[in-house]
Amino acid sequence: HVQLVESGGGSVQAGGSLRLSCKVSEYTYSNNCLGWFRQAPGEEREGVALLWTPDHSTYYSNSAKGRFTISLDAAKNTLYLQMNSLRPEDTAMYYCAAHQDCKVVAGFGGYWGQGTQVTVS
Repeated sequence: HVQLVESGGGSVQAGGSLRLSCKVSEYTYSNNCLGWFRQAPGEEREGVALLWTPDHSTYYSNSAKGRFTISLDAAKNTLYLQMNSLRPEDTAMYYCAAHQDCKVVAGFGGYWGQGTQVTVS
């Protein structure tokens, strides 16, 4: 059973940066698709960034492009989300997810962490 644990959230002023981490308990090549999602109070969950590990191709939402970077340290079984130029509208609970199929991840399926809160003021 794959477990994911997020960390790195916190409170930051607009324009600041945070780096989120997601420790994957059993990272294997069967979980080729890794992603970050977020959900603000009263809002629907939305995808932020996806990483396809076989070729390290990435996908970013329009709001994340140019500001956020998703990356993987396979040796540490850890997925990262570097967030720069943060805005108040980035305030949300951030989740990481994993599955062998990005269609499943994009549909909010697969394995999920418990989330880490990001607050931008």
